Amino acid sequence: MALKEGLLCLLAAGDSHGYELKSRLEATTADTWRINIGQIYTTLQRLERDGLAARSETDGGRVVYSLTGAGRRVASEWMASPVGLAAAGRDEISLKILVALRSGVDDPRRVVERQRGSTMALLQDYTRLKPDEADEADDIGWLLHLDRLIFSAEAELRWLDRVESRLESMAEPPRVIDVGRERASVREQASAGGQEAASREEARR
Repeated sequence: MALKEGLLCLLAAGDSHGYELKSRLEATTADTWRINIGQIYTTLQRLERDGLAARSETDGGRVVYSLTGAGRRVASEWMASPVGLAAAGRDEISLKILVALRSGVDDPRRVVERQRGSTMALLQDYTRLKPDEADEADDIGWLLHLDRLIFSAEAELRWLDRVESRLESMAEPPRVIDVGRERASVREQASAGGQEAASREEARR
């Protein structure tokens, strides 16, 4: 979450105190970002330290923050810079599928199927949350957030379909080991080894 840059942009609209910035930020994001007031004040202190915001007191003793020239430049640069996508292949489901494929602890096709069911359920939940068309004009912040969740879920479902297709096209099916049986075998070998060592020790006596 780009909290620092978000606060700078809000300060560009006018001087504010911490609680006001918290309320404005949550209202701006349709309450999809719930921010602890401690995070707000910690970030404001860092902005002041870095010369991006200035602190002053009103006649009533309330502390307010204003944007400096350097802060305005940072806010403008942030708005002008595209947001990079997360590094591909470093999400948990990608790792889980690859580990299943290489280790054999589970069938990667079952991993895909379980994930598809979970993502499909989420997509259905998100779709049910969409407001009626009559209310859409009043819920732009919530709608943008919900659209993002829906499209992300749809993209994951398409990706899972592709993963399944690639797994099916493999020359050899994924190898799956029975972890429970492997553990039992290890225990049996350890037990047998222990008994053999005990027998040798008894023979020495």
